[in-house]
Order: sequence, then structure tokens, then C-alpha cells
Amino acid sequence: MNQAIETYGLKKRYGDHWALKGIDLSVKPGSVYGLLGPNGAGKTTTVGILTTLLKPDEGEARVMGFDVRRQAAEVRSRISLTGQYASVDEDLTGLENLILIGRLYGFSWKAARARARELLEAFDLSSSALKLVRTYSGGMRRRLDVAAGLVVHSDVIFLDEPTTGLDPRSRNQVWEIVRAIAEQGATVLLTTQYMEEADRLAHRLAVIDHGKVIAEGTGRDLKARVGANSLHIRLYSAADAKKAGQELRKQKLAVHTGSDAFSLVATIDRDDRISKVFHALSSKGLRMAEFAVSQPSMDEVFFALTGHPAENETGEPNSGESKTGAAGEV
Repeated sequence: MNQAIETYGLKKRYGDHWALKGIDLSVKPGSVYGLLGPNGAGKTTTVGILTTLLKPDEGEARVMGFDVRRQAAEVRSRISLTGQYASVDEDLTGLENLILIGRLYGFSWKAARARARELLEAFDLSSSALKLVRTYSGGMRRRLDVAAGLVVHSDVIFLDEPTTGLDPRSRNQVWEIVRAIAEQGATVLLTTQYMEEADRLAHRLAVIDHGKVIAEGTGRDLKARVGANSLHIRLYSAADAKKAGQELRKQKLAVHTGSDAFSLVATIDRDDRISKVFHALSSKGLRMAEFAVSQPSMDEVFFALTGHPAENETGEPNSGESKTGAAGEV
């Protein structure tokens, strides 16, 4: 067994719709692997198959060398899964939730309590350990949910958008824990809507669109594949931004809206075009608050590869995704 996760020609159909059209993945043990894709691309379906929640219609998938169809029990005993939604019991305290999961896995009371306190400390929840979960903020619930998926030390950990809804401080805490998990030898496969998260955490990335892998490699590989620089322009009004976008398209540039209605991002492949673009916009009387060139970010790479910006995956056909926090519960 050379790879922690392997898939070959993985296909899944819902009625007449093919959610997966032949997914090939290869994930090394002890690595963090990012699965990226727009709404309905097939990320959740892929995770559902790898965690034995779904059966593929065609192709093969192995986790830690075990076939997900023929050896589902062996796969489940070696993985943990944290889904997109909180699965903790609101009528229990944070400590009681984690102790309960530990006891369900066969831990002694002492061992379950020790593991629970260790995780609460790691996720900065110790001060709220004895409070009912119904009193937790959304970010606290999500951190507890991720902690619940880590009660058992698993070979492969699936994190489906683990930091959705978290504030920047909590997100950074989860990132540090993901790195620590990988350093201890576990393999992590995460789906995420945050390109920065994928760029900072994942050793390798796969971009899925319309049920196929359209790009795979390190973040640097994907940026090099796009090859062009990014031109960031900010205008003083949304109306001027619209006019600027029209002018940039006349210049044969790929353009999309930036962080707000006042800003634009364009892909520019030659340095000698930068000054021409600036003069073209200035000649139209468009005043620019910002005009800057940089290497493409992961968001811009994503746009260049798929033709649309990244978004949260909510429209994919319901695959029976688990809302539980740990391995044997799937």
C-alpha cells in the first residue's frame, strides 16, 4: 500500500445526472490534500464514496489499501469524518459530548475524560467545558465538532469545510491542529471554500469541475499553470468599475469582479500590456484608486481554471452526507 487514498475512474450518477465522470486521485500518507471545486462539482460526492457513505457506479476507490465497497468495515475503522454541519448534542456540555464519543469507542471513563480535556485545551474550549453546548457561539460549536472527529487517532481524516463559519482566530487554531495531525503521520483530505486555506494547508490540490479533475498539483504548480499575472484595479464608483470592465474586455482580457463592486481583477499575460491598459482606462476618464500587478492568488487560479469564482458547495445532489463527527459513525 503506497498511497493513503487512491481512486481510478470513479463515477457516480443521480438519475440522469453524472455527479462524477471519472475521478482519479492519489494521496500520499501523512499529507494534507485539498479538494477544491465550485458548487455541484462533485466534492461531497467524492468524500461520500471514500467514507463508504455512497457506493460508486463505476471505478475503484481504496483507503489505506482497502476497497471502499468490498472492505467497507476495514475502511471505517481507519478513518474519521467531520461533515459540514455540527453534530454535537446541545443538551450536553462540551466535556460530556467528547466523553460520550470516547466511551462509544470503548475508552475507559478515565481515558475518555483525559482525551476530552486534551481536545478542549487544544481547541481553546477549556473555559466552556462545563457549559451546555446550546449556549456556545457558532464558532465554538464548530470547533467542538471538529474536536469530536479527532477523539480517535485515525489513519485518514476527512474534513469537509472544517472552518466554515469560524472567525479568523478560530480558523487559525484549526489550521494549526490540521498541520499537527499531518505531522503526527495522519493523512488529511479536506474540502474547502477558502482558497487561502487550501494554499496554506494542502501539500497538493485537486480542482474538480463538472465531475472531473481539471487540475492537480501543488499550489505553486497550479499558479505556474495559469502563468499570467493578476491586475488589480479599484475605481471610485461601481459605475466606473462597470465601464472599466467593458474596456478591459475590449482589450481581450479575462476580467471578473474583485472583493466588491468597485474593484476588478484581470489576467494579463505580457508586461508590455500593463501600461497600455492603464492609458486605455485613463483616456476614458476613469479615475483609479488602485492599479497593481501581482502573481495570481489561489482565488484567481481557481477562476482561470473553472471560469467562475469559488463558492460554497450547497447545490450538489444530496448524497446522504454524514453530519456526525467521527469515523465509526458514518
